[in-house]
Amino acid sequence: MGSPLNLIPPRVQALAMRALIGLPEPVLRVLAGRPIVVDGQRLAPGAQLILRVQRLVETGFSAGRAPGRARAAFEQLNRILNAAWQGRVDTREFSLPGPAGPLRARLYEPPGRAAQTPLLVFFHGGGWAIGSLDSHDMLGHFFAEYAGVRVLSVEYRLAPEHPFPAAVEDAQAAYRYAVAHAEELGADPGAIAVGGDSAGGNLAGVVAATVEPRPAFALMLYPATDATTVRPSRRLFAKGFFLGEEQIIWFRGQYVPDASTYADPRFSVLRTEDLSGFPPTYIATAGFDPLRDEGEAFAERLREVGAPVALQRQRELFHGFANLVGIDRRCRCAMMQAAGALRAGLAFGRGQFETVPQRPLE
Repeated sequence: MGSPLNLIPPRVQALAMRALIGLPEPVLRVLAGRPIVVDGQRLAPGAQLILRVQRLVETGFSAGRAPGRARAAFEQLNRILNAAWQGRVDTREFSLPGPAGPLRARLYEPPGRAAQTPLLVFFHGGGWAIGSLDSHDMLGHFFAEYAGVRVLSVEYRLAPEHPFPAAVEDAQAAYRYAVAHAEELGADPGAIAVGGDSAGGNLAGVVAATVEPRPAFALMLYPATDATTVRPSRRLFAKGFFLGEEQIIWFRGQYVPDASTYADPRFSVLRTEDLSGFPPTYIATAGFDPLRDEGEAFAERLREVGAPVALQRQRELFHGFANLVGIDRRCRCAMMQAAGALRAGLAFGRGQFETVPQRPLE
C-alpha cells in the first residue's frame, strides 16, 4: 500500500517540505530531535529533519525490492523534489546513438546564451539500476542556470536488464557524441565537461579516465569509486542516512552480479592503473555518506598523479543532497559551490570568465 502522502499533488508536498525545512534553525532543531554527531561531524538540523520526513515516503531504496518497484518509487520521490524548483532555462528532447540503440537525452540551454558555450555531459545517479532524465531534471536546470553552461543529460541503460559494462559504454558513447556534435549542441568543443552524482559520478570518472580527447573538466558528486574495499565510512553510516550498506549491496548486485569483476577499473575507477592526464576535477563528498571515504580516496589518488583536483566535504549533509536543492538552503549552498567550481574550471580552460546572470538563492 502506498503512502497517503502520494494523494497530495507533488507541488503541494514540495512547497510544504520547503516551508518546513526553511523554518528558523532553533525550531528545526526541536523538530529534528537530538543532534546526530558521528565521526566529529554534526548533521545539519534540516538534513536530520528531511531524514525523519523521508521515512513517510517510499524512496525505492529498500534492499530486496524488485527493480521496477524501486524505479517507480524513486521517480515518485523525485517528482516531489523536482516540483520545488522552477526552472528558467530552455530544454530540448532528442535521442543520440548508443552502442545498443538510441539513448534518450535532454539539452538544457540558458536563455540568451551565445553559441559555443561550455557543455556539461551529465549522468544521473541511482545505483546504475534506477533513476532517469526525469528524476534528475532539476539538476539540469540548476547547472544550466547557475554555472552558465549548456547541459546534456543522458539516460543510459539500467541494470539488471543491462548489467555492467552497459552503462559505461553508453556514457562513453554520449561523451563522444557531444564532442563530435559540439556545434549542433551550441557547445565549445574545447570546453566539454563530464559530471554526475553517485553512480553518475562513477560514470563521469570512468569516461574521464578512458576516452580521448579527455574532457575539459570532471564534476563528481559523492561518487562510487572503489567496490573492492570497505572503508570506515561504509561502517559508520551503514544505516539511517538515506543510502546504507544494504542498499549498496543491492545496487551493486544489480549492476555487477559477479563480485570477481569489482576490481575492473571501468567499475572501480580508483583502481585504474594510470590516471595521468585526468582532467581538472571537483569532487564533493557528504560527511554522513557511506561512500564518503572512497570518494576522498579518489581525490587523493588524483593528487598523487598531479591532476588538478578540488575536494569539498559537505560535513553536515548526507548522500543525495544534490536532489534536495529545491527544498533545503544548505543543500543549495553546497550545489552552488559545485556550480561555481564547474564554471570556473571551464572558464579557466578557455582563458576567459563570463558573467552569468543569476537569480538569488531563495
